[in-house]
Amino acid sequence: MAVSSGGRDLLRSRIPLTVITGFLGSGKTTLLNALLARPEAANTAVIINEYGEVGVDHDLVQNITESVTLLDNGCVCCVLRGDLEQALRDMFLARRSGEMASFERVILETTGLADPAPVMQTISIDPSLAEHYRLDGVITLVDGVQGAAQLATDAIAVKQAAVADRLVITKSDLADQATLDKLMQELKAINPIARIAVALNGEIEPAFLLSVGLDRSKIEQEAVERWLGAAQTQEHGPHDHAHDIVTFTLWFDQPFKRASFERAIELLTSLRGADLLRVKGLVDVEDEAGPVVIQGVQHLFHPPVTLAAWPGADRRSRLVFITRGIQRETVANLFAAISALN
Repeated sequence: MAVSSGGRDLLRSRIPLTVITGFLGSGKTTLLNALLARPEAANTAVIINEYGEVGVDHDLVQNITESVTLLDNGCVCCVLRGDLEQALRDMFLARRSGEMASFERVILETTGLADPAPVMQTISIDPSLAEHYRLDGVITLVDGVQGAAQLATDAIAVKQAAVADRLVITKSDLADQATLDKLMQELKAINPIARIAVALNGEIEPAFLLSVGLDRSKIEQEAVERWLGAAQTQEHGPHDHAHDIVTFTLWFDQPFKRASFERAIELLTSLRGADLLRVKGLVDVEDEAGPVVIQGVQHLFHPPVTLAAWPGADRRSRLVFITRGIQRETVANLFAAISALN
């Protein structure tokens, strides 16, 4: 994982990709249809799986080709029949050539049984995709009625909740308050850094779903804290949950030598990559004016980008970890050992 230097605003130049996931019956397509009807979601390219339970609302459809649906709010919907990487490449080339309507963001709706990790890793696998797209955020929907039972019995449902930047509880009108309160506490235990909202009649404010990640090289401290969820992690500390999901934040007072940080990440991923559900943070690297944005899923990390400047006076590195059974001390000791060698 090579740490890139600054330069042009790479974050702003890349198209944000939002992943909407959630277990079977959680209401992904209902929420997506409601979002696409809002002006805030105009100029969006939507990728859906052809095995989805329900298609995009026919009332939004303007014209249909073999694989692309044009929506009346300026969105483009692509039915995924093959490789996601190829679909993203084809969409970008069609956008650049004018064969497809221009779009400012991409929303991918996964199937209910999908592990979100491979989808999140897609951009980091192909350098050409990383040049044009960036992972903006993961939105996980949880059924307000069945969600607690699904989290108790299905590992995919737990992983979908654990890696999320935003959690949305759906079907709240069908559940009593006690059930919703219990589910809320369960979700906070699994993922204390995610913001949680309750959808009403399948709808939620677009701002909660869009522009989740860092989108420019100059960013305010408040936006960084929302993205990292560091305050919530500090408050909860590492949490040994029944599902073995552990969430914690590591802070580092001294700047990293570039080689030391890269070596620590490489060693951690080689030893425990499968259990690194999510890693994200800002890193103070020697000879860089601003922090380096780090974001990884299991063995793969997205290309790092250096911000133009630190968002506040605190220049300490901070890394948020969501793991399957890896404790804070294990990771902290690894970083300390690698730093001591250099």
